[in-house]
Amino acid sequence: MTPVELHHGAATDVGLLRETNEDAFLVAPPVFVVADGMGGHESGDVASRIVVEEFARLADAGYDPTAGDVAVRDALEASQHRITEYAAAGDGIRGGGPRRTPGTTVVAALLVESEGAPAWLLVNLGDSRIYALSGGVLRQVSTDHSVVQELIDAGQITESEAARHPERHVITRALGGPRLEPADYFVVPVREVERLLLCSDGISGLIGDAQIAEVLAGPPDPGAAADALVAAALAAGGEDNATAVVVDVVGLVPDEDDDSERQRASLEQLGALP
Repeated sequence: MTPVELHHGAATDVGLLRETNEDAFLVAPPVFVVADGMGGHESGDVASRIVVEEFARLADAGYDPTAGDVAVRDALEASQHRITEYAAAGDGIRGGGPRRTPGTTVVAALLVESEGAPAWLLVNLGDSRIYALSGGVLRQVSTDHSVVQELIDAGQITESEAARHPERHVITRALGGPRLEPADYFVVPVREVERLLLCSDGISGLIGDAQIAEVLAGPPDPGAAADALVAAALAAGGEDNATAVVVDVVGLVPDEDDDSERQRASLEQLGALP
């Protein structure tokens, strides 16, 4: 597959009200992940860290670019298994019993090959989000696995009402729990995405799509864009942990380009670098 040059940046903050940052992220081209440990569950930070560790293994080992969905399912299954084991092990204090199983959302982006061309495999489980920006137009690729999204889909509430709904933070799918819930998978040609955003709901739950689009269309540096999104979430109240990973598709790397340091700073052949 033709190598793709990427620029990327990430930012995270505990927020203004939380004591622990339960978000975790991975920037390991060609794999990018944001996981949001579920508030109200014990050790949400452990669950999100486990997800990042399993996807880091995937990035380190490499994967078949024509079977990226299989690699993702393996990583999700391994994460679910480890989260369940962690809960079953208990806290080890005075013979304490099993912990309550922690949970986490996950959104991931992997470069794959689709119909002989580079593409993004985008995956979501929970209410963290994936956005794509192209030509100044922002679109949400992922669909929230949440109570309010189901109500919106059923026509019972509007988008504006969802932002104030008392159950707006209740999700319907996540890693952890009694079984592995199905994730959603999307394949988007690389040429259709100029800038990709993976974020926790500490971003999308506090600033609207119009502001997200404005911020993403601003700084040319993806790291600055990620910083600006987190700063905007804090300015909007900082009620939750806020994490953003921004990835720019710069272009295809010519075969004759042998600048190894430049390649390492962007992206070589799929799976060739951790």
